[in-house]
Amino acid sequence: MKISFILPADNLSGGIRVIAIYAKKLKERGHDVFIVMPPSRPRNFKERVKSVLSWGWVKKTFEPKNSFFDGQDVRPQVLEKYRPVKDKDLPDADVVVATWWETAEWVANLSKSKGIKAYFIQGHEVFDFCPKERVIATYLLPFHKITISTWLADLMRTRYGDPAVSLVPNSVDTEQFYARPRGKQKEPTVGMLYSTFAWKGCDVGLKAFSLAAQKTTGLRLVAYGLRKPSAKLSLPPGSYYVQQPAQNTIKDIYAQCDAWLFTSRSEGFGLPILEAMACRTPVIGTPAGAAPELLASGGGILVKPEDSEDMAKAIIRVCCMQENEWEKMSEDANKQAVKYTWDDAAKLFERKLSELIGIKLL
Repeated sequence: MKISFILPADNLSGGIRVIAIYAKKLKERGHDVFIVMPPSRPRNFKERVKSVLSWGWVKKTFEPKNSFFDGQDVRPQVLEKYRPVKDKDLPDADVVVATWWETAEWVANLSKSKGIKAYFIQGHEVFDFCPKERVIATYLLPFHKITISTWLADLMRTRYGDPAVSLVPNSVDTEQFYARPRGKQKEPTVGMLYSTFAWKGCDVGLKAFSLAAQKTTGLRLVAYGLRKPSAKLSLPPGSYYVQQPAQNTIKDIYAQCDAWLFTSRSEGFGLPILEAMACRTPVIGTPAGAAPELLASGGGILVKPEDSEDMAKAIIRVCCMQENEWEKMSEDANKQAVKYTWDDAAKLFERKLSELIGIKLL
């Protein structure tokens, strides 16, 4: 197959990581894969004013130090400036895949020669910073939808009336995320992904940590994120924080924790859940994204949404576990993470695309 992916920009989000993995796997399986995207969008007037009011200056557009496409055979073609992708920017193909609401608008305007149109939906992108009416309109476009979690597939069926939506769950790279069997930490330690985006729920996790620390002697917090911690959402004194860690070191952050906090209010899937579990770290998570399915097998604890007290109780429970009880939960987490591989996911994604264009794979 000839497959084109249209990206909104390059960044270090979980969604871009997933697309990079599929591009690599599909290329390895003998398909022609083409990726095109614009450079990062410059801030508009409204965003610049908001930045000045919030921070006192115009924050620069965030540029990652590296890319999930580094070292891969499939390298994205970057447009000369931020603008819609057009016919002239990509080759004729069998299928063209939109990967974000704005790219779905661009794909809608492409000619038939660019391929049958598919929409890879990794989240319900009706965010406050997006034009909600336009986002909703993209979910009503006559594209075949592929989603990554049960809740998203159900949402596309029930709210947007698409009975044919395909479900292709995410996996985790166990060559990148792994850890040997271990016991509990000498100092009770929990970790979390740091972000100032409200839907990531870091405020919930930080409050839960504070509550749990009052009843757990020596409780320690580790975290990583893309940006420096904000004074408006500060980390507790003594926290260990890594900004933009090298990809091959993230496993070490997970592996030094007794539990990983998944705090999101809304999430398409929640890759850190599987990453932590692959590193034998139980997850204490809110019921966002794929957390209900992933934590059902005993590799963690599902807590009430936006409930810091419930999360704090779970932290205390994990920290107070007997060694053998914790080791059992750690092993259950790892078993859940490794039972479905990226090769499995790539084969399923490949099959959905081939069915869409009417090609029967050998």
